[in-house]
Amino acid sequence: MPGQATGSQPSDRSPSDRRQFLAAGAAAVGAVAVGQLALAGTARAADPALPSGVFTLGVSSGDPLPDGVVLWTRLAPDPLNGGGMPDRPVDVAWQVAEDSRFRRIVRQGTAQALPVLGHSVHVDVRGLRPHREYWYRFRAADQISPVGRTRTAPAPNAAGPLRLALASCQNWQHGYFTPYADMAEQDPDAVLFVGDYIYESSPSATAVRRHEGNGEPYSLVQYRNRYAQYRTDPDLLRMHAQAPWIVTFDDHEVDNDWAGEIPQDPDKQSHDAFVARLTAAYQAFYEHMPVRATAVPGGPHIKMYRSLDFGRLARLQVLDTRQYRSDQVTTQEGAQSPLLTMLGAEQKRWLLDGLHRSPARWNLIGSQIMMAETDRLAGPGKLWFYDAWDGYQVERNALMAEFAQVRNPVVLSGDRHLTMISDLKRDFADPASPVVGAEFVGTSITSNGDQDQDAFHAEFDPLVPDNPHWKLLDAHRGYHLFDIDRGGIDAQVRIVDTVTQPRSAARTLARLRVENGRPGVDLV
Repeated sequence: MPGQATGSQPSDRSPSDRRQFLAAGAAAVGAVAVGQLALAGTARAADPALPSGVFTLGVSSGDPLPDGVVLWTRLAPDPLNGGGMPDRPVDVAWQVAEDSRFRRIVRQGTAQALPVLGHSVHVDVRGLRPHREYWYRFRAADQISPVGRTRTAPAPNAAGPLRLALASCQNWQHGYFTPYADMAEQDPDAVLFVGDYIYESSPSATAVRRHEGNGEPYSLVQYRNRYAQYRTDPDLLRMHAQAPWIVTFDDHEVDNDWAGEIPQDPDKQSHDAFVARLTAAYQAFYEHMPVRATAVPGGPHIKMYRSLDFGRLARLQVLDTRQYRSDQVTTQEGAQSPLLTMLGAEQKRWLLDGLHRSPARWNLIGSQIMMAETDRLAGPGKLWFYDAWDGYQVERNALMAEFAQVRNPVVLSGDRHLTMISDLKRDFADPASPVVGAEFVGTSITSNGDQDQDAFHAEFDPLVPDNPHWKLLDAHRGYHLFDIDRGGIDAQVRIVDTVTQPRSAARTLARLRVENGRPGVDLV
C-alpha cells in the first residue's frame, strides 16, 4: 500500500556513503542518530499515542526493479504476543534518499499500517534510477525506524556484474543465524531466499533456542508470533536492512511436506481445517515479507511465482513448487506417472515462455526443492526423494529437454540442508546423456544444526558412484555467494564453524565456476 511519492530524481551518490553504512553495520538494528530524527518535508503523524518500540522487527526491501523497490516494516511493540498495537490504522511516513544521512531525499510519502494486515507496511516505491543504492526509513508518530539500504536493478539494456546470495532453511531451534553476519560482510546486491523462513514445529526443551508458543501455529496470530520471533534475530535483522531480498516459501512456512491443499497428515487435519491453516500462513507470510501487492493472498491462495530481470545479464524466475503440485507419491512407479505435476499448467507455461523469450545471458531459476537426481540406493536400481523433483519424473525430464534449448540455465535451490552442486542432465537414467545446465542446492542457515560430518560422509559417500552428476557435497551450515558477469558465474560456498553460538568464524569451503555457453559446473 504505497503512499503518495514526491521528490526529484537523485544525483550521483557520495562514494563514502556505502562505506559508512557497512562500517556502521549496527545501524540496521540500532538507534537512529539525533540528526536523523526529523523527517524533513513529511508531515508529522497527528497521534503520537503509540506504545514504545514499534519498529522492533526492523525494516527490509525486496523485489528490485530498474525504477523501484518494495520497502517493508511492521509495527509490533510486543512482537511475540500478537504485535501489541492498538486496533486502528496508523499513518506511517516513509522516505527514500540517495545518501545515508538523508540530505538528498528523492521520494517520500505516507502509508497506512492496518490492523487487518498486522500493521505491516508495504511501500512500492517507483521513480528511482537504475542500479543505484538508496537509503530508506519510516516514522510512526514520534518514533523513527532503523535505516535500511537497498539497490535498484540495472537498466534493461545494461550488462554489468551482479553479486547474489542464496539462502534457505533457517530453523530457530537449531541455532543462531550466524551465516547472515558473514553475508553482510560480503555485501551482495540482492539475497534470494528459496524457502523455510520459519519452521512450524512445536517448542523443544532441548533446542539451542526455543520456539515461542505452546505448539505448532495454526491461527493467524500464532503464525504472526512465529514470524516475529524469527525477525528478532540480530543477524537476520541486519541482513534484511542491508540489501533487497527476493523471497519465496517452501513447506515449513505452513506444514511439513504439504502439497496443494493436502497436508502431510490428512488423517489428522481435515480439508477445511488445512485450508484455514493455509489462509493464515499465507497472510502471515505476506505481512512479514517485502513483496508487492500482487502477492496479497486471497484466502488459501497466494501468487508467488514471478520474474525479475537484472539488465541483459540475468533473468531470475522464482518458482512456487508447493501450491500447484500433485500430492507426493510413495513409489518409484508412481513417480514416473505422466499425470503428476510440480508446477501446474499455468506456471509451467509462464516458466517456459520466460526462458525461451529471455534476452539475458544467464537464466536463473529459483526452485525451492532440488531438481537434479538424488539416487539414494547404492548399486543397481533407484531410490528417490519423492518430495523433490525426483518424485515428478516426467515433468522434470521434460523441463531438462527445454533447458537444452535455453541459454545458460542455472537452478538455485534449497530444502536439503546440504550443499549439493550438480550438473543437470538431459536424462539422468543415461550416464552418457548431455549436460544441459547447472544446479546449486544451498545448504541451510541453521537447519540440522552443527551436523555430524562423519555420519554425513558415511551416508552419502557410498552414493557418489551412482550420482556422477554431483560435483560437490557438504553438510556445513552457511549460504552460497555468486559473482555473475557475462563471461561466467563464480560461486563460493560460504560456511560457518558453528550455529550453536551467537558468533562464529566463516570461510569459503569451495569455489566453483559456470562458463558462459558451456552447460554444467566445475570445481575451481
